[in-house]
Amino acid sequence: MTSSGPAPSSLLVHHLQPVLFRIGQSSGQSACWLRHLLSFWIWISLQIVQVSASHQHFHPHSIKIPGDITLGGLFPIHARGPHGLPCGELKKEKGIHRMEAMLYALDQINSDTELLPNITLGARILDTCSRDTYALEQSLTFVQALIQKDTSDIRCSNGEPPLIRKPERVVGVIGASASSVSIMVANILRLFEIPQVSYASTAPELSDNNRYDFFSRVVPPDSYQAQTMLDIVKALGWNYVSTLASEGSYGESGVEAFMQISREAGGVCIAQSVKIPREPTAGEFDKIVNRLMETSNARGVIIFANEDDIKRVLEAAKRANLTGHFLFVGSDSWGAKSSPITELEDVAEGAVTILPKRASIDGFDQYFLSRSLENNRRNIWFNEFWEDDFRCKLTRPGIKLDPDKKKCTGQEKIGRDSAYEQEGKVQFVIDAVYAVANALHSMQQDLCPGSSGVCGNMDPVEGRLLLEYIRTVNFNGSAGTTVLFNENGDAPGRYDIFQFQMTNHSHPGYHVIGQWTNNLRLNLEEMQWSGGDKSVPGSVCSFPCNPGERKKMVKGVPCCWHCELCDGYQYQVDEFNCETCPADMRPAPNRTTCRPTPIIKLEWNSPWALVPASLAMLGILATSAVVITFIRFHDTPIVRASGRELSYVLLTGIFLIYLITFLMIAEPGVFACAFRRLLLGLGMAITYSAMLTKTNRIYRIFEQGKRSVTPPKFISPTSQLIITFILSSVQVLGVFVWFAVVPPHTIIDYEELRPPNPDLARGILKCDMSDLSIICCLSYSIVLMVTCTVYAVKSRGVPETFNEAKPIGFTMYTTCIIWLAFVPIFFGTAQSTEKMFIQTATLTVSMSLSAFVSLGMLYMPKVYVIIFHPEKNVQKRKKSFKAVVQAAKMSGKQNGETKIEPDRSQ
Repeated sequence: MTSSGPAPSSLLVHHLQPVLFRIGQSSGQSACWLRHLLSFWIWISLQIVQVSASHQHFHPHSIKIPGDITLGGLFPIHARGPHGLPCGELKKEKGIHRMEAMLYALDQINSDTELLPNITLGARILDTCSRDTYALEQSLTFVQALIQKDTSDIRCSNGEPPLIRKPERVVGVIGASASSVSIMVANILRLFEIPQVSYASTAPELSDNNRYDFFSRVVPPDSYQAQTMLDIVKALGWNYVSTLASEGSYGESGVEAFMQISREAGGVCIAQSVKIPREPTAGEFDKIVNRLMETSNARGVIIFANEDDIKRVLEAAKRANLTGHFLFVGSDSWGAKSSPITELEDVAEGAVTILPKRASIDGFDQYFLSRSLENNRRNIWFNEFWEDDFRCKLTRPGIKLDPDKKKCTGQEKIGRDSAYEQEGKVQFVIDAVYAVANALHSMQQDLCPGSSGVCGNMDPVEGRLLLEYIRTVNFNGSAGTTVLFNENGDAPGRYDIFQFQMTNHSHPGYHVIGQWTNNLRLNLEEMQWSGGDKSVPGSVCSFPCNPGERKKMVKGVPCCWHCELCDGYQYQVDEFNCETCPADMRPAPNRTTCRPTPIIKLEWNSPWALVPASLAMLGILATSAVVITFIRFHDTPIVRASGRELSYVLLTGIFLIYLITFLMIAEPGVFACAFRRLLLGLGMAITYSAMLTKTNRIYRIFEQGKRSVTPPKFISPTSQLIITFILSSVQVLGVFVWFAVVPPHTIIDYEELRPPNPDLARGILKCDMSDLSIICCLSYSIVLMVTCTVYAVKSRGVPETFNEAKPIGFTMYTTCIIWLAFVPIFFGTAQSTEKMFIQTATLTVSMSLSAFVSLGMLYMPKVYVIIFHPEKNVQKRKKSFKAVVQAAKMSGKQNGETKIEPDRSQ
């Protein structure tokens, strides 16, 4: 048949689609006017179609099986045609196998004496050509008998009324296959209350009992399928996947169901959600693969697509050299089909697919393998199948045979001369037919008790009542599984899980690795991936963080995070948080917990201890030598002239200065800390108290001599000792007040040696003496030192042979220089990692140097004379105070040019 323009019914369908959509959104009385309008349009369309057919010898592409009750059938006998054509190439498996399954089921039912006895089921089977609009056009055939036609004004040429053949009444429809087709057809069938039972449509939206109340299906909806796929993704340890859907109800609703369930369950994030256009342009699939690679970590791809789109996706991945990269999880549209992966097995290897739990029906195999051109004339598409299956050409009258193709003999045999494998949905086609048959059987028993065949109560069959019977069926299907429906017309979810494997098997192909019936049972040991690898590849946004790293979540993507090291002195509390270790602890090497910080102290073998200790020991030996010398030559003039009593006190102070070095180095303890406090400033206080007493005595004597011949008070040895004792006792009193306020104790300082690298952190055991307390402890001695220096400056005019004013002056000048150098060194090391060691060494060395200066300038010359020049250690003649006065006056006038022999008897 040829035509110069589009079919009239096709034009009608174009206008019907928005009306059907509005009807699908409506229910009850609100849609009545739409139903009447639609009936009017359909009636007009059918009249046009009939007139057109009479002029053009129109023969609808359908199979008519006569019977007492007629069932409709919708099958994708052909693929979607190219632009401008409704139908394309023949679909052997999804089309012919499924359609023959309905014919087989009708044969079985009609030959069954117990099911629908004396009732023959007939059929009107149509080709949807895998296109929803074309299927809607074809399905208008099912509602012809339900439209009231007014023929009162129609007369034949002889004036007689026309004889119009009454079309068969379709009581139920088996189909369709694609969800988009079922949705389109369901909208019109519900208007005429014709129940519909699908064998393959799984779109979740068909579960809406308000919009698709006459629709049922023997396969579970994609919401179950989506749950199964989500459970598989979680079982494989994936949390970051992409989705790929063919445009249309099946693909889009399947992906939407998967995304909705994954959002509700949590733990899985969608990296990309890509849609394949209905009419893809050249290069479209290459763009899709490139887009999927934008999130290359999401290797898992959830795919709800028809087999043609699946094949082209695999081809694009192969062109992009991404074989083995993508890990496909395919829906039942992929299932266990070989056509999408032919010559693309290496790309598809490892793909996990699911199918509603099914079994191969042996009876159908025997039936189909026995089909031939002679015994299957009722199938108007069987000749086309024969040519395609055996790759030959049948001769037809008036058609010249193509010389490139062999001629079909008619003796070919399916399964012997061509490959055969039962299509996966055959079981469900048979179950769908049996579901309607069982419903009709129950209805017949209830409405026609005691009679066989179709009684008056069943003529016609009321669609809404039949729907109620369909929803209540419960029987063992062709595979032995129970066939039943829930309140939405959905079958329970039962899936087999397959994986396409190429190695370690005698034959490559799909292998069952698990099943799902409300929960997943997956055999991970049976799975293998690209190259035969047994380990499950990853499809995650972010890999697990290492120990000691916390997760910093990416905003809006709960499966993605950045790993941040718990730095510094932090450790990992949980996967999201780090906390700082307590002050006395530091993080373990893996930063998952804290460990005690090692405690150290100044050791004797440290250079910071050896140098000060060596100087102190040398100083003690030198001091001891001076003391021994003075004791040995106690009554010699030099010893007596130096002020024996005050010299011994001064030497005691020098000795204590050297001794404090060992206390500063010793291991801190309560007693060690107490003696540190006591002796740190006491030795210097005694030393400089004695020096201050001496310089003050000299200054007062000469100042008094300038004004009067009367000697000043408190210049006797006893007075000098008392003054020194009083000055020194101030230091002792301050220390004891300190003892009372803050008793001596040890502390462990964890802050002093806490560098950025916690492995180098140490706690320092030391006395509770801060830098400030050390300076305060020495402050009184510094005051004495400065005062003594002032008196030394004032006494610089005293004759150089008179007592020890000038040696004391030089001692104080040098000491001041030492302590001025000490201050920046002591405080300049506050940020050093070895602060305590440097400060301890600096303090002790400075004190030892001060003691060496005092000892060297005041006593070493005397010892030298006593030991090496005893002839100078003789008694000089005494000078009276009057002579001292005279010397003082002359010193003031001549600026020290007159040399007066001192009175060494004092």
